[in-house]
Amino acid sequence: MSKRKKGATLPLASAHPDAVDGPASLAHHRYGFDGDAQPNREDVILECGWGKLILAHTFERPEDVATAVQDERLGSRNIAIYVRDPHVILAQSPLHLFLDPSHTFRLPLPSFDAPALPPGLRIRPLETLEDAEAINRIYLSRQMVPADPGFLWTHRHSPNIVYLVAEDTVGGRIVGTVTGVDHVNAFGDPEAGSSLWCLAVDPGAPQPGIGQALACNLATRFKDRGRAFMDLSVMHDNEQAIALYEKLGFGRVPVFAIKRKNAINERLFTGPDLPDDGLNIYARIIVDQARRRGIRVEILDAESGYFRLTFGGRSITCRESLSQLTTAVAMSRCQDKRITRRILRGAGLNTPDQRQADGSDADTAFLHEHGAVVVKPADGEQGQGISVDIRDAEGLRAAIDAARRYDETVLIERYCPGEDLRIVVIGYKVVAAAVRKPPVITGDGRRSIRELIEKLSRRREAATGGESRIPMDAETERCVRLAGHEMDEVLEQGVQLAVRKTANLHTGGTLHDVTHVLHPQLCAAAVEAAKALEIPVTGLDLLVAAPTKPDYVIIEANERPGLANHEPQPTAERFLDFLFPFSVTREAPETY
Repeated sequence: MSKRKKGATLPLASAHPDAVDGPASLAHHRYGFDGDAQPNREDVILECGWGKLILAHTFERPEDVATAVQDERLGSRNIAIYVRDPHVILAQSPLHLFLDPSHTFRLPLPSFDAPALPPGLRIRPLETLEDAEAINRIYLSRQMVPADPGFLWTHRHSPNIVYLVAEDTVGGRIVGTVTGVDHVNAFGDPEAGSSLWCLAVDPGAPQPGIGQALACNLATRFKDRGRAFMDLSVMHDNEQAIALYEKLGFGRVPVFAIKRKNAINERLFTGPDLPDDGLNIYARIIVDQARRRGIRVEILDAESGYFRLTFGGRSITCRESLSQLTTAVAMSRCQDKRITRRILRGAGLNTPDQRQADGSDADTAFLHEHGAVVVKPADGEQGQGISVDIRDAEGLRAAIDAARRYDETVLIERYCPGEDLRIVVIGYKVVAAAVRKPPVITGDGRRSIRELIEKLSRRREAATGGESRIPMDAETERCVRLAGHEMDEVLEQGVQLAVRKTANLHTGGTLHDVTHVLHPQLCAAAVEAAKALEIPVTGLDLLVAAPTKPDYVIIEANERPGLANHEPQPTAERFLDFLFPFSVTREAPETY
């Protein structure tokens, strides 16, 4: 038997084991190799960009595996996979290592036949640096540890790895990604295996079946290379992903992975959360960050999002991002959109023309003067009761009636076309900005518009912890008709249709981070608006020509802005910096 090469360190594409479908790792059903059936390299470590993949079955000494796992760069994560004796490795450093709570699944490739690719989707290898940047964007949108796009780009032709992207053939946008590892090339696997890593789908993608298409395409490519199987690992409680994999023909195999106890892995080794399961994502993002920082959390009313934070001798009660540091006066100014507009206009900021609906001919005259209007309750939130782009008297009356279900006082506002921009201001500094886009469906030539909306709504709900869904109401039907369609009409393949005019997350909208390209004049306007309202934490809603241009109108100020779904911006961290500045143990990133 020839001597194996020792201490090999091979490049691997950046990936993150906490993708939508969970981490993907090597998954051999045997715990070792017998006789001559051994890998031809020893102590193999693959550099991944997000950290290192330690192939534990190529190591002879468990203490070397434990050392390799703990040898992490700041902000990265190492993983030991295909662990023969996890109890022995854990015993080397029980305070710093833990057993990953994931299941491993294997797909036999010789008998695998991939289902047809969904219409409007193309699966292809990474081809450009822009593709690499899009992959990293998707990683960040899924709260995955990012990697330098340059790393992905320079390793795109590595014999050890396969980078695939899913491309929307209509708009050309990259909407998903997956990475594969070729075990034969990486470490001379005598079982001729392969594995799937970092399956991640853009949460705003309109098409169904993207994750399945990526996994199946990767399996087909490895099958064509003559590989015997493809393995992946998935969190034990990810029932949706497990059901998909079992449907495709994956079977579970007894393989283990070991990770280091660090902030990135915290949720995997700290056990179940405290009994606050009723918290929504807007409260939870703050509570989780507070616990991570050592701030004491007391849940007061989980259903309504109330909690108390204590650090040192200071206690602050919050309802999501609304805290005791926001005065009742500032809160009342934001709640009444009439007052908001008067204060902002008085401060010299741009706001749209507005009137209070009274049922008189003056309402219709205002509509005719501006051509199109927005109708909204004076005191409302989460996009409830808002109708956008009303163009006729009949629609105006219906919109006013709809708004009155949420508040007796109804406002009619000049419709200002443009991109919907949310700017989050904390401590009178801009910490995040995102373009909000209304929900868009893509026709497949088979399903009705109603069915496509329902499917997209389920995906948005799953991607946002239940916070985002598309209402099947009169406003959705109006928007569909306004575009020249009917709800039960079959939408032609590839045709895209916006089914709401508003872009609120709660009504199915999606957020796209634009913080680092925001025009300085927009930053200044947001800060000035917060100061005029005397509110230290707020979400300003603007309509803009583009986030890179100075033109704007401010349409609303929110006293309790949602801090979730603004990835990669650390909104919850900046909120806690504001509440407890003496709890900051590191230099805060740049704000605007």
